[in-house]
Amino acid sequence: MSIRKSSLLLPSTSSWMGAGALGAAMLATTVLPAMADEALADLVETVSPSVVTIIAKQDATPKQAQGQDFNFEGHPFGEFFERFGGPEGFNMPQRGPSQGLGSGFVLDEAGYIVTNHHVVDNATEVTVRLSDDRTFQAEVIGTDPLTDIAVLKIDAGEDLQAVEMGDSDVIRVGEDVVAIGNPFGLNATVTTGIVSAKGRNISEGPYAEFIQTDAAINKGNSGGPLFNMEGEVIGVNSAIYSPSGGSVGLGFAVTSNIVDHITADLLDDGEVSRGWLGVSIQNVSPELAAALGIDVATGALVSDVVPDSPADGVLQQGDVILTFNDDAVESSNELPVLVGTTKVGTDSTLTVLRNGKEEQIKLTIGQHQAASAATDSVAEDKFEGTKLGVIVAPLTESARAEVGVAESVDGVVVTDLQPESPAAKAGLQRGDVIVRLGNLDTVSPDALKEALESEKTDPALVLINRGGNQIFVAVEIV
Repeated sequence: MSIRKSSLLLPSTSSWMGAGALGAAMLATTVLPAMADEALADLVETVSPSVVTIIAKQDATPKQAQGQDFNFEGHPFGEFFERFGGPEGFNMPQRGPSQGLGSGFVLDEAGYIVTNHHVVDNATEVTVRLSDDRTFQAEVIGTDPLTDIAVLKIDAGEDLQAVEMGDSDVIRVGEDVVAIGNPFGLNATVTTGIVSAKGRNISEGPYAEFIQTDAAINKGNSGGPLFNMEGEVIGVNSAIYSPSGGSVGLGFAVTSNIVDHITADLLDDGEVSRGWLGVSIQNVSPELAAALGIDVATGALVSDVVPDSPADGVLQQGDVILTFNDDAVESSNELPVLVGTTKVGTDSTLTVLRNGKEEQIKLTIGQHQAASAATDSVAEDKFEGTKLGVIVAPLTESARAEVGVAESVDGVVVTDLQPESPAAKAGLQRGDVIVRLGNLDTVSPDALKEALESEKTDPALVLINRGGNQIFVAVEIV
């Protein structure tokens, strides 16, 4: 199974449900009270003029002719090439330009349209078709791949009917929602369902938060609105979870509060200015909570601090961030959303748990920047940490080059570990650099030995560097 974007490449054939099957499906549908039916119909009638179709065209491009990934149909040597691949350097254009369909909605009466980034990504021409079938060429104002949001602009020669944006924070699991879009190219299709979960992270990036719904969302629904029963947009339909590409009752919409922030930024200058702390964080597992000496596995554990970042000199490795500007941080995936939607230059307050005590930390939010991957470790003078079940070696220059850690990182390299040992059970691997055990830095094998002998907490909190990324693990000491 996989998460799929719900945009649509136009199919060459269509398959339709037979009348008998359709009748059976209709009989199986729960009949709502007449008043509820009328209210729903009134809602759909009110908001439908704001929902649009997005047509994204991509020009034909030459493609290297190699085996199964190339379409050889119609070529005189097609069968031969299909089996053995095209000759080196052979290029053949695709049969014609591709055209994808998505959905969107009118954000502002001046003609600003919201859709998904992946609907218009790499498009050479974007057209918006309104609910009354008028079509207009669209300008892409800006897109944000990290939240999958795009803003377009059309000139319709008149004011358009815009949607009302709602507050996605207040909607509750179990509330009714309505999705409107163009699944499989079928314009103005309406589906209903409920909010089945909130705060979903579906590995689409750290700055996107999703509402999960069972309202049917299919290919072509991407970029379309998810409405609450007040007719307000509380999400932008973006992805589905499906083994086949069709709806199985798991759809995901980017929350309206994130959409509000991103669209305002894109309308300002076509780019997104994203807040940044400069820390690497991870969840607090029950094992890490025990190692940290805290009762509840909650918050975001700081595993690394970026030099010269807003957090440098303010936050520390091992801090557990509990709140950010009065918003509770219950897991590590919540913090990037809170920070990313904070204006650069804002003075912010964090509650952190440090050495078992809560502290208030103040810092100024910086401008997000791409993390620079440091490359750099294994060697001799090995030490066997029998309590951990590992063999470690000094972090020499040749070792740094082998395992890929920065020169600023000090520690010892795991060269071997015993199966079923405490270290193996905790997830340590060959090539990991043990940076700290408990409160002691492990800059050498002797330092690790000393840390093991003096460590009183079981499990022990161990900081490791794996390929340039620092994470905490909880390791039992035997």
